[in-house]
Amino acid sequence: MSTLIPSFQFGAAYPSSSSSSSSSSFDIDRRRRRRRRRRRRTTTTAAAFFFYKLTPLSSSSFPPSKLHAITSTTITTIDHHHQITTTENDNNNNNHNDYDYDYDYDYYNHKIRQLCELGNLKKSVELVEEAAPSIHLDLTTYCSVLQLCADHNSLQYGTQIHSIICANGVAIQGLLAAKLVFMYVKCGQLKQARFLLFDHHHKPPFLYDPFLWNLLIKEYSNIGHYKESLSIFKHMILFGIQLDSFTFTHLCKTLAALALALASSPSPSPSPTPIQQQGRMVHASLLKLGFSTHNTVVNSLISFYFNCGCVQTARHLFDHLLDRDVISWNSMLTGYIYNALPHQALRMFHQMIHSGLKLDKATFTNVLKAYAHCGKTNLSFARATHALAIKSRCHTEINFNNTLIHMYSMCGDFDSSLSAFQNMGQKDVVSWTSMLAAYARQGLSHSSVRLFQEMLKAGVKPDNIVITSILHACACTESLDDGRTIHDYIRKNNMQSNVSVCNAVMDMYAKCGSMNDAERIFSQMPVKDIISWNTMIGGYSKNSLPNEALDIFSAMLKKSKPDGRTMTCILPACASLSALQKGREIHGHVLRNGFLSDRYVANALVDMYVKCGALVPARSLFDMMPTKDLVSWTVIIAGYGMHGFGSKAVATFNEMRHAGVEPEEISFISILCACSHSGLLDEGLKFFNMMQNDFKIKPKEEHYACMVDLLARTGNISKAYTFIKSMKVAPNAKIWGALLSGCRVHHDVKMAEKVAEHVFELEPENTWYYVLLANIYAEAEKWEEVKKVKDRIGGWVLRKNPECSWIEISGKVNVFFGGDKSNVWIKKIESLLKRLRLRMKAEGYFGKVNYALINEEEMEKEKEKEIGLCGHSEKLAMGFGILRLAPRETIRVTKNLRVCGECHEMAKFISKTGKREIILRDSNRFHHFKDGVCSCRGLW
Repeated sequence: MSTLIPSFQFGAAYPSSSSSSSSSSFDIDRRRRRRRRRRRRTTTTAAAFFFYKLTPLSSSSFPPSKLHAITSTTITTIDHHHQITTTENDNNNNNHNDYDYDYDYDYYNHKIRQLCELGNLKKSVELVEEAAPSIHLDLTTYCSVLQLCADHNSLQYGTQIHSIICANGVAIQGLLAAKLVFMYVKCGQLKQARFLLFDHHHKPPFLYDPFLWNLLIKEYSNIGHYKESLSIFKHMILFGIQLDSFTFTHLCKTLAALALALASSPSPSPSPTPIQQQGRMVHASLLKLGFSTHNTVVNSLISFYFNCGCVQTARHLFDHLLDRDVISWNSMLTGYIYNALPHQALRMFHQMIHSGLKLDKATFTNVLKAYAHCGKTNLSFARATHALAIKSRCHTEINFNNTLIHMYSMCGDFDSSLSAFQNMGQKDVVSWTSMLAAYARQGLSHSSVRLFQEMLKAGVKPDNIVITSILHACACTESLDDGRTIHDYIRKNNMQSNVSVCNAVMDMYAKCGSMNDAERIFSQMPVKDIISWNTMIGGYSKNSLPNEALDIFSAMLKKSKPDGRTMTCILPACASLSALQKGREIHGHVLRNGFLSDRYVANALVDMYVKCGALVPARSLFDMMPTKDLVSWTVIIAGYGMHGFGSKAVATFNEMRHAGVEPEEISFISILCACSHSGLLDEGLKFFNMMQNDFKIKPKEEHYACMVDLLARTGNISKAYTFIKSMKVAPNAKIWGALLSGCRVHHDVKMAEKVAEHVFELEPENTWYYVLLANIYAEAEKWEEVKKVKDRIGGWVLRKNPECSWIEISGKVNVFFGGDKSNVWIKKIESLLKRLRLRMKAEGYFGKVNYALINEEEMEKEKEKEIGLCGHSEKLAMGFGILRLAPRETIRVTKNLRVCGECHEMAKFISKTGKREIILRDSNRFHHFKDGVCSCRGLW
């Protein structure tokens, strides 16, 4: 059966004079035609009237046979002057009417098609309506009008013509039916087009035309209805429609788009996914039908496999494609970039250049994206590619320049990014957004606000992406005032109803430390998505409000389902509280929902266990991770270090290097800190030199502080002082404070006095350094110097955090403050501590009571007091743990400041006499007390 494929006619611009002339002649012809019709009707009516008046109608006078004979002979007519003339016989009159009808038929068809060629849709439809009652137009005329409706996307006129066709009883088949389907598709009425195509109660002849089926597959895919596209393909197979290369091209593009949509879905997908299985079946079908050599088909198939993550399969298809065009190469570039393989994309670009194929704008845009992913390492090659794009005259396209701004910004060349923006002839909203993001990466929030104001003056209306970009800039630089300015603009322009904008505002307030404002925005949101909840949970965690984070997480469980990002936000709150039981509950939630495969979640879990003092499960989780990144190794190394297991930290660091993971700045901070806590001087010096010589990393203040602390803890006080003086950066209070702590451990009073002056100059209001110096004097029994320190700060308002400790029991965190008597358990705790003190005295124990800012007389009075009643919060927490926990169950206590010497000694005594392990975490490190020994070995 031969089928007719509708031709595509694209309307062009026509001169208005031609249209006006055509319209004028059309009106004159229509008036003439109407007068001719009136004359014909008048003549016929007058003739009939005269005939019946002249001859009385009766059956006797004119029997039926006679009457028939009369009507078959001469008919008289009356003209407009009422004169009677004899005309031709009835046969000649019929010929005359046929002639008039043929004349109108030809006229209407010709005139309508002429108007369609001129693109005059309105006049064409009017003329179709005028001819509709009496003249049946031919199919070509109807098809021309429908094509014009499709070109103009005029659904109103299209449905009007469709109704006229149905009213005239014209059979919808062949080219006419194809044009109807095509019109509805182009006007976006895919449901009606589908009904005409194969949901109709009978199968029209044009059913087997693959063009229309391919068109439906393509259009459904364009609007994101991928399942409908696949359904059309299944019906093609069901009805026996011949599949061609365009069918598989559109089908593979649909599968590629569907794979891309599924990849962005937060829910985990099985491997292989159903979409991959369908794609392989389609691949097998096109191989069987011989379409594997068609460029368009293979290009679409390459995109599909890349979007599914099947990089090797996509490369195999490309390598076996004999006739590669520029789209083939661009598909490979796009696929590599999508799969985070920018270096492979750049190698493919170099091969493309050597192939001699002409590069287009899409090629350069993709390559710039690859350079952006690579960062600073390929900046010189990126500039060369920019020059090549200018030489190829591809640099004027606005999308290219937008990508160019982004690329230079990601490569750290802000000046080139700004130059590209300023040299753009035309800017769209993406251009401004890219430049705002570049300012954000440079930490220039004030410049971002100024650029935003320039954007408004230029008449460019910012969209949600622009607003979120500038809010991100304010968040990164913690510019609360600038953020409030943007928030005011959002309120004035009624943009607060957008969820993404509200999320960005909350994130800005959270990162600027204003959680009250963030909470107010959150409570006012009518609709909250998963990002809203995660932003609040993460904000509370980062702003040291772990209890609030846990509360809002509990509220979230009742209204929304957490994702992997939620787990990474809430686990630091558990780590901050050392809430091991709560952390285990969240670990169970991770396992039940399959989030453990997420490396970020796994790293957060390891960090939680480390900071809760549970090194064994932390190491087990670390060993179970299939792939470990630098963060994974750094977390476990830092965990060993803060727990005092320096040798294990060193072994893990070496293991990391053997695994091919290169350390960075934070990795060396962790290993140097581990060496410091364990007193590993030689290893620490080796890593410090390795960092500078082997990895070319310049030491920062944190690295210097670790080295000073290491030298001081190991008794090399003079070397530590010399080391500070030889530093290439100015030492801060933390560096001098590390040396002052070493002076306290090794009782070096002279060096302590020298160092203290530097510390007091840098941070004159920090209480800890004065207490530390006073304790150094007290241990040396220099009470006059202790009094001087006390007098020196007597009139000052010193900065001191309130001392508190907490312990988790049965999932509840119990907080104790020093000297607090409000706790209902306080009497029992004090009674227990008093009994412990008596046992300590009986065994000849004398506490280190000189760890306080006191004079000699106060020291004598203090010796007479019961140490158990001193009220230090860590003692109260340990006593509460003894009362509430089962015998020999580990006591886990956390303190917000450093543990005092007396409480440290009491923890040793309890671990020895009570036969239980105590894990005490202070602001500096972990202390594992077992059998009367602490893991810190006195180096705290």
